[in-house]
Amino acid sequence: MGGSEQKFVNEAFSTNWIAPLGPNVDGFENDLKRYLGGAKHVAALSSGTAAIHMALQLLDVSKGDEVLCQSFTFSASANPIIYQGATPVFIDSESDTWNMSPELLEIAIQDRIEKYKKPKAIIAVHLYGMPYKANDINAIAKKYDIPVIEDSAEALGSRYFSQECGALSDMGILSFNGNKIITTSGGGALIVDTDKLREKAIFLSTQARDNAPHYEHSSIGFNYRMSNVLAGIGRGQMEVIDDRVAARRKNFDFYKQHLSHYKEITFLEEPENFFSNRWITCIETESFELREQIRLELLKDDIESRPLWKPMHMQPVFKDYLHFTNGTSEQLFDKGLCLPSGSNLSQDDLDRVLNTIINTLNTLHNDK
Repeated sequence: MGGSEQKFVNEAFSTNWIAPLGPNVDGFENDLKRYLGGAKHVAALSSGTAAIHMALQLLDVSKGDEVLCQSFTFSASANPIIYQGATPVFIDSESDTWNMSPELLEIAIQDRIEKYKKPKAIIAVHLYGMPYKANDINAIAKKYDIPVIEDSAEALGSRYFSQECGALSDMGILSFNGNKIITTSGGGALIVDTDKLREKAIFLSTQARDNAPHYEHSSIGFNYRMSNVLAGIGRGQMEVIDDRVAARRKNFDFYKQHLSHYKEITFLEEPENFFSNRWITCIETESFELREQIRLELLKDDIESRPLWKPMHMQPVFKDYLHFTNGTSEQLFDKGLCLPSGSNLSQDDLDRVLNTIINTLNTLHNDK
């Protein structure tokens, strides 16, 4: 917490604005709108997953439709496709950003069109805060007239050619889960081009109640709106977002400075005109065995680390779905590790992580 969150929460209690509407909801949405450049419209929702679901609703994705989805991501990127009764088709990554491969995307689109299954939407993800190649993805999507949902759950504060992630494609989503760059405890946001779309999203996310003196419903709705209390936390968090991004990037720089000279360890660099919030610092090791050795040594010292996302096309629940792959995400899953990256890590914390990794690498070198 940054310190001022309590002020906004207290205001919600003192004015009795507890429900999923109120001054903090309006204020948080306006804060996000300004941060994203002012051209987009924002609806604060209960989670990033809910935001993806709303985006698919607004695009009329339904049973029988196919949605192209990045494979190398968290399952929340893909689950809402199933909620809609649609079918995910998974697209592998390219090595420059670890995100959706534009080349494979176009191959997949052409394949599905040839089989009379033109995709209804594309879900691309800015993984670990690194922007995907939005110009390439958007150009391909426009060529085939397919809308793009920009999953920026991990990328608030990242920029692509000086534009804020979340506002790069047809629709964007954000997450404010407890582990994200800023948090509302639980929450998310949908980012759209017009106020009309925003109003429709709010209508659907508040149980689709029609304008009548009684409860009248002509559409199926959802309980997806953010509460005024949680939005108050978000308003306080927006005051410190630049500090949070700076802290995450400082963590990355620290790890890179002290580990990049080991040939067994590599870091994902920012391509030109890419700016990552470095939500999580990730390393790629030379082998699965080394990855596991480092992870287990960290665990012995009571330090949590975690393998990179297991690709969706390898997940038991999605293993039978069509996928267009090149081996990139499978290799990253085998060899990649997420290091402790929280904004509140102390120098002692960072030193403890670093020393464990260096000791593991030095032992490896001595054994050789």
